[in-house]
Amino acid sequence: MRLDKYLREQQVGSRNEVHELIKHNRVTVDGQVAKKYDFKVKPDEHEVAVDGKPIKYQAEYFYLVNKPAGVITATSDEKEKTVMDLFTPEDYRTDLFPVGRLDKDTTGIILVMMDGKLGHRLASPKSKTRKTYLATVTGQIADTDLQQLKDGIELKDGTTAVADDARLISQDPDSVVELTLHEGKYHEVKRMFGAFGEKVVKLHRVSFAGLTDEALLPGEYRELTLSEIEELKKL
Repeated sequence: MRLDKYLREQQVGSRNEVHELIKHNRVTVDGQVAKKYDFKVKPDEHEVAVDGKPIKYQAEYFYLVNKPAGVITATSDEKEKTVMDLFTPEDYRTDLFPVGRLDKDTTGIILVMMDGKLGHRLASPKSKTRKTYLATVTGQIADTDLQQLKDGIELKDGTTAVADDARLISQDPDSVVELTLHEGKYHEVKRMFGAFGEKVVKLHRVSFAGLTDEALLPGEYRELTLSEIEELKKL
């Protein structure tokens, strides 16, 4: 890989900025001042530094984010705060994008990555990516309602929504139901309970594609571990 490309991909600067750094002898490779923009760097062998600070190469970035309410699932928006606005300047990258859309008022786990093919596959209905929610619902949800959720709910548009699992967590006075789905229909959870004449007053996703992290506070994020990334790629 060319040295200037290496530095650009690690967000050291733009092409011109990187060239200026090299021109002014501020870039070293294995302790030696780099003189050429097109010097061939081997990321797994060479040690690159700028002003003495090591610049380690990372080809892929994957993050788990706990999206708070009031934040939209988008890369940018002129009026609304997006999940990308949760990232610090050090972690923010223009090639990152969110996977696993959540409504503005829905909270919980979402992925942010730079692997377009994997992201598309996880978001596709054909992948049957499992998602688990905690839904706070008005009224009393009975065992027969839970069974109906698992058998399938006929929605107003003629489609059927099916829960892989549904169980009652509490009732006081609203019902809290844990619901696992593999589909990605529009407002699916809200419409399923709407079929019972009830309203979802709070919705939180606790798991997406098998990933969960109770330690993440609303608005916080962390990088995925190598084992988590490998498990995602196996899905």
